[in-house]
Amino acid sequence: MLESLRRRYERLLEWVVIALMALLAVEVTAGVVFRTLGASLVWYDEVASILLAWLTFYGAALASAKRAHIGCPELVALLPPGARAALRVAADLLVIAFFLLLAWTGTEVLGVLATDHLVSLPSVPVSWVQSVIPAGALLIVAAEILTLPAAAARALAGHAASGGNASH
Repeated sequence: MLESLRRRYERLLEWVVIALMALLAVEVTAGVVFRTLGASLVWYDEVASILLAWLTFYGAALASAKRAHIGCPELVALLPPGARAALRVAADLLVIAFFLLLAWTGTEVLGVLATDHLVSLPSVPVSWVQSVIPAGALLIVAAEILTLPAAAARALAGHAASGGNASH
């Protein structure tokens, strides 16, 4: 059941990342076309930066769901299975703790930004734009929790890599 939930979660994140990539491509293309026509869009750069940040956070959550973040599987493979599993769980717990802290801190910052608005689009609150930080952090935590049991079992069974290309 957990594996089925992880696969559905991964598929959802894939669609979000694809949508963000498509939106960014359309926005950048529109910016180039309008600039070429001599009618630059005042909001182009700011929106492109925001979309790239959102793509980064959602893409990181997708990489976590696929267990595709960079790691040192060759080094971990040298450990006995018990130590390998313990290291896997410890590393994942540290990742979860870090992203919970990031989510909490990101939420605190949203309160500070509550009265700020984008420069080029004054109707858009900065807190809405920056909400990707706590949201993305929680998406990564969810991915870690969904993948941790299988990763620990693989490590205990003697496989250094935890799926994907590498392990955290």
